[in-house]
Amino acid sequence: MAVNAFSLINIYRPPGPYVEFLKEFSDFAADLAVCSDKVIIVGDFNIHFEKVDDSLKKAFASILDSVGIAQNVTGPTHYCNHTLDLVLTLGVSIDNLDILSQTSVISDHYLISFKLHLSHNIRTSPSYSMKRSITPFTAQQFTDNLPDLSTIVYSPGNPAELDKLTDCLENTFRSTLDGVAPLKHKKERQKKLALWYNDQTRTLKQLVRNFERKWRSTKLEVFHSAWKDSIVEYRREINKARSEYLASQIEINKNNPRVLFSVISKLTKNQAGTDPQIPAIHTSNAFMDYFDNKIENIRDKIQQINSTSCLSSGVADIEQNPATKVRLEVFNPLHHLELEKIISSSNCTTCTLDAVPTKLLKQVLPDIIKPLLTIVNSSLNLGYVPKAFKLAVIKPLIKKPNLDPSVLSNYRPISNLPFISKILEKAVAQQLGSYLQRNQIYEKFQSGFRPHHSTETALVKITNDLLLAADQGCVSLLVLLDLSAAFDTIDHNILLERLEKMVGITGTALSWFKSYLTDRFQFVRVNNIPSNYTKVRYGVPQGSILGPLLFTLYMLRLGKVIRKHNVNFHCYADDTQLFISAKPDDKQRIKKMEDCVKDVKSWMSHNFLLLNSDKTEVLLLGPKAAGNKLSHLMLNLADFSVTPGSTAKNLGVIIDSDLAFDKHISNVTKTAFLHLRNIAKLRNALSLHDAEKLVHAFITSRLDYCNALLSGCSSSNLNKLQLVQNAAARVLTKTRKFDHISPVLSALHWLPVKFRIDYKILLLTYKALHGLAPEYLRDLISYYEPPRLLRSQGAGFLVVPKIQRSSAGGRAFSYKAPQLWNNLPDNVRDSDTVSIFKSRLKTYLFSLAFGS
Repeated sequence: MAVNAFSLINIYRPPGPYVEFLKEFSDFAADLAVCSDKVIIVGDFNIHFEKVDDSLKKAFASILDSVGIAQNVTGPTHYCNHTLDLVLTLGVSIDNLDILSQTSVISDHYLISFKLHLSHNIRTSPSYSMKRSITPFTAQQFTDNLPDLSTIVYSPGNPAELDKLTDCLENTFRSTLDGVAPLKHKKERQKKLALWYNDQTRTLKQLVRNFERKWRSTKLEVFHSAWKDSIVEYRREINKARSEYLASQIEINKNNPRVLFSVISKLTKNQAGTDPQIPAIHTSNAFMDYFDNKIENIRDKIQQINSTSCLSSGVADIEQNPATKVRLEVFNPLHHLELEKIISSSNCTTCTLDAVPTKLLKQVLPDIIKPLLTIVNSSLNLGYVPKAFKLAVIKPLIKKPNLDPSVLSNYRPISNLPFISKILEKAVAQQLGSYLQRNQIYEKFQSGFRPHHSTETALVKITNDLLLAADQGCVSLLVLLDLSAAFDTIDHNILLERLEKMVGITGTALSWFKSYLTDRFQFVRVNNIPSNYTKVRYGVPQGSILGPLLFTLYMLRLGKVIRKHNVNFHCYADDTQLFISAKPDDKQRIKKMEDCVKDVKSWMSHNFLLLNSDKTEVLLLGPKAAGNKLSHLMLNLADFSVTPGSTAKNLGVIIDSDLAFDKHISNVTKTAFLHLRNIAKLRNALSLHDAEKLVHAFITSRLDYCNALLSGCSSSNLNKLQLVQNAAARVLTKTRKFDHISPVLSALHWLPVKFRIDYKILLLTYKALHGLAPEYLRDLISYYEPPRLLRSQGAGFLVVPKIQRSSAGGRAFSYKAPQLWNNLPDNVRDSDTVSIFKSRLKTYLFSLAFGS
């Protein structure tokens, strides 16, 4: 067993001024977080960690938190009861930390002892799997051996014939593939050769060993020279093969960050990127029974709630909504090029139900497109979904890496569907989405799975309203509702009734959805052993294309329930956020939130949705002085009481009570440094182009996620994000840590973090002004119309609203966006398209950032 190495660092900071120390330590910590997996830092820092409000302590702790370094000492380490000596760890576990007092003869500081735990490489039992050997020649061999598909007899107009055609085509594909790339039972060796090891490198390695043996046996200089030359050639070739392999993996998985992270983690031997192995004691049937029983228990609990409560009159009136006047009666058949475009643009996801791996299917698409088009169009015309498309294989996935894999409740079911079934769903989803958009059937404040909507647009709207309320001296109550297995409990009859009466789907289109929801089956597959099939009686498939869209339509009436109480809300799929603002003394308005949640829970239970009280979170936001008046607030939400917390995670962003986003930024930087550490290990084997792809996938994407919320944040917080960007630029360009970073960022054409935030706000503003953003963002800004004829008439300026407190209102999107927009040059504001605007805006901001 090999013990993992770690770095041990000892630091002493003399008492005195600390501004320069903080700057140097932040750079040192960032470099350490990139270069080292396991670090222990000890020493006398002369920082009073026992003082909560000490400015040096707060600044130093903020640096540690931003790079993921833990501080482990909690007691006094000095005879004056000061905590000056620290034990800092990164990627290392310690316990039994003990502080032993010493006599002043030895030292005025105390001795700190602790136990260090380092992981070992533990051998596991070998595993077996069924695999095909897919080579670059497989596609051509598959096409050559494929029977004439035109001989398959199909009688249109009969669902049974459609099932027969689907099964026949799948069997043909499977038997053909078995002939050219049969499934083989293979043992997965624990000690594998490098994945990039190929025939050429193997030959060169044999040549190296051959020359070495000859030299050792003869001691002739000719063999010694040949041996050295062969080593150089072998190393050059192995580096080339490694680079080509990494480049291919990055290209294949560039649109799937989760898979890409797993690949990079395995190559860098970082176990955080690998899923824990499912214990052998858990069988497929055990998982299947657990998942089925969980849904049945939730439904039973909802039935009990419904039997002991009656639906309020306000909710009942809303349920009697008149049917929409527009209708969607039939789905239009696809053209040949439309289907080809859908398939080509889809991700290469493959499950065990697929007769042909998706990547191979795309390669042979021209030879099989006609029967696929027949199946898809026949399904749309008949209003019938083939049985083969309604079978899902469930993969149990651990909810969090640190959870115990031996506990069934720590797993969530992930449904995998056949690739062709997803193509059919995508065709329906496109037509349904177009119909909903054209007839404005969507809920205005539902941002899930809609064009031009995102988690960022939803959070921008919510944060804008909360900041403006704080600017008026109001406190806001934000309630984040959580549902238990929401996608799995919805009632099919209610969903179909809603599709017909509220959405206006009738005729063949409604029959298609009935067929889609009925006679579905699923099974669990663990360790290559399938469970028994079980019938899906409720819910929509989570791994499907249509599932999320159908869920948003199922929730259409919820908005009317909430509006009855004059409570603001916003939804993103099954995440529902309620917020209300009031003066601290207006207890009656805050009481409306309790009544609203009570009605929401009642509506949800009658629609077979269970509100999860354990995971429902409440935040009290606003000015600190006003919030102190409600510090002991206790809310009675439906049948459970809750007190406001200090932070809550909302759509991937950690929100705190003062909307400073301290915790969120620290979490972003911590995660970014983890990924950057992995990238740094592979940097020498990557080209600049491929390394930049990884940096953008794992680092830039995190810095940019919802960064429109961060305008006006403290400079210390923005500096943390800038530290990450600087470290990423150094890793990418192999720049030394003491070289100036501005020329590097300029050469990479990377806008600094502050300007990236302005860029995002201005981009959202442009989209809102040109109908490419949600309606709720368009309502926040308006063009300035001067009271009389002035030169500013028609200049494209926006109205800058008046605010009272710049610390809050000045950060609101509706205030910040017009300010930034009005300062833009005319040629940037007048851009005709989004692409032109992006180019001109980046050039303008680049000149501001770097003065060129």
